[in-house]
Amino acid sequence: MDTRNQTGISEFLLLALTEDPGLQPFFFSLFLSIYLVTVLGNLLIVLAVIWDSHLHSPMYFFLANLSFTDVCLSTTTIPKMLVSLQARNQSIAYTDCLFQVCFVLIFVALESFLLGVMAYDRYVAICHPLRYTIIMNPRLCGQLILLSLFISVVDAMLHSLMVLRLSFCTDLEIPYFFCELVQVVKVACSDTLINNILLYLAATVLGGISISGIIFSYTQIISSVLRLSSVGVMHKAFSTCASHLSVVSLFYGTGLGSYISAAFIHSTRKTAVASVMYTMITPLMNPFIYSLRNRDVKDALRKMIRYIYLLFSNSITCLSLGF
Repeated sequence: MDTRNQTGISEFLLLALTEDPGLQPFFFSLFLSIYLVTVLGNLLIVLAVIWDSHLHSPMYFFLANLSFTDVCLSTTTIPKMLVSLQARNQSIAYTDCLFQVCFVLIFVALESFLLGVMAYDRYVAICHPLRYTIIMNPRLCGQLILLSLFISVVDAMLHSLMVLRLSFCTDLEIPYFFCELVQVVKVACSDTLINNILLYLAATVLGGISISGIIFSYTQIISSVLRLSSVGVMHKAFSTCASHLSVVSLFYGTGLGSYISAAFIHSTRKTAVASVMYTMITPLMNPFIYSLRNRDVKDALRKMIRYIYLLFSNSITCLSLGF
């Protein structure tokens, strides 16, 4: 295959979901359903937090931001996949690919930081309950969100600008359903040493900060809870952390699995399946995890849906009566 350097490439080729044209409608329906459920579920969480005054606390403020981030992450990857399936064209323009790389990095990093911030919130709530409202004041919560977003954007912009310096060959197939930074760098013809150093350094530092914060927070939480004499209080303390721990395990577990499969598994299909778990299943499952495990969120969603239903029913009645 001709691998001469191409300085003016116009597009990349993403992995085809299947070679069988008859299965294309099935995959289109599947991923469209996943996307709609993901967006609807996460937006319901956001609306419930805004609508119900009982959820106006730091924990649910961070949850709403996490849900909105999941919507953005899904919107960055799935709609392009749906268009490719419908058009049966796996190509993606060079500029579109760079934008997708940038936004995926932003929202993945932001989600990682948010999980760390939410762990710190639980640590303060359980280990310092009397000072919780003082420490986790609205100003600090807003600053934590803005700082997380700022670091995520700077990191994504830096990596994206470093990709611009690369030249690419004619073999431009990316074994993912979307443009992922590691896979884009792999198909470059020019020297990628600096890109790889920057990539793994940023992943180690930024990911390490979030993971270290989560580990520290839960170490302190477990130590504090085990000193409690009441079994009921211990159960309540752990139950407030169960949803967050489930999301943390799902996010980092699927992310780690995706990168391990890319490094050690030579089957592009299996690597692609791992990438689906990483970018689709986690945003899809987060609303279910929080709504099923958290009574306050469940009650708020039930009240909000009932209110919307009554409002809609009254509007239909008024229209039918000619008002």
